[in-house]
Amino acid sequence: MARVRFVGPDPVTVPELGERLVQPDEIVEVPDERFDGYVCQPTNWESVEEPKPKDEAAPAAPLLKSAAKPRKEG
Repeated sequence: MARVRFVGPDPVTVPELGERLVQPDEIVEVPDERFDGYVCQPTNWESVEEPKPKDEAAPAAPLLKSAAKPRKEG
């Protein structure tokens, strides 16, 4: 999860965070996929910890060998 700081002047209720009341200067965790929705409002939110990048170089799942016995030809 990413983290943002609320920089607005008055407490706000954030429905996305379960109706949580967030106080000025409070740091909260937000879902990575919603991070941009907060930091695009610089008068209210600032980034504290950006989402971790998705590892595009993750190894592919290994190929599974068949459990079937090989056929004998001939």
